[in-house]
Amino acid sequence: MLHGTGGNEREILALADALDPTATVLAPRGRVTESGMLRWFRRLSEGVFDVDDVVMRAGELAGFIAAARQRYGLGERRIIAVGFSNGANIALATALLYPRALDRVVAFSGMFPLDDRALTTDLTGTAVLLLNGRSDPMAPLTSADRAARTFAEHGAHVDRELREGGHGISETDAAAARAWLARPAQTRG
Repeated sequence: MLHGTGGNEREILALADALDPTATVLAPRGRVTESGMLRWFRRLSEGVFDVDDVVMRAGELAGFIAAARQRYGLGERRIIAVGFSNGANIALATALLYPRALDRVVAFSGMFPLDDRALTTDLTGTAVLLLNGRSDPMAPLTSADRAARTFAEHGAHVDRELREGGHGISETDAAAARAWLARPAQTRG
């Protein structure tokens, strides 16, 4: 579970339990501080990411996942990242840059996390669920559309759920994520 700013551990673990009460949960947190809150990566301003930092932090998250696999004996078990906002964006960046580390993403209020860097990654076997509000000023649909398009262009299976409203996680989002997670992996991508 990866969260953006504002979420506390109890809220994140409650979301994990609501999505799949049988799941084993790793809940790392970002190490970048902004206005006293932890984030996954630096922003230059509202909605403008420090993409060099995004790339570096995605590498750190991929390294954390590799270390967790070894430490907890996870072997080749699939790890599904579930993130909200900043957490969704780092999960999407990690999946784009390190698909062997992370091949399943549930992104609540996420958007395209990279700039115009050329991506050569083959994302065949990667599955992404994007859950966005139609009027989200923090994760505009144009950017969420770009994320969906980029994943699909590189071979990923992309599912999307759009709802009325803005930045957040609605009960319909959580229900859609539960249903997506419950489907066998081969029907997700």
